[in-house]
Amino acid sequence: MSITINPMAAATQALPALSNSTAAGAAEGSGTASATPFSDLLTDAVGQVNQLEQQAHTAVSGLMTGSGVDVHQAMIATEKANMAFELTLAVRNKAVQAYQQVIGMQF
Repeated sequence: MSITINPMAAATQALPALSNSTAAGAAEGSGTASATPFSDLLTDAVGQVNQLEQQAHTAVSGLMTGSGVDVHQAMIATEKANMAFELTLAVRNKAVQAYQQVIGMQF
């Protein structure tokens, strides 16, 4: 069972495309052009976390039923899912914090 999903690598690879679309949207005066790639990036990241959770569930179920899954494979899958979830939760918390700061600004 080999899991090769790296959310940080996906986010790092998507940043140049995001900055290019933001510059193009600012030059055209359109703010919606930059919203689509960022939302797609977040959707893909959540999908990858969900996939890791499903793989961990499958590994643990396989371990419990005795269908050839080793203990270390189940633990690795579980820890990968846990770390991905914690990263997603930290990103969400930062986004909520930034939103609250923007709402608290006085213009």
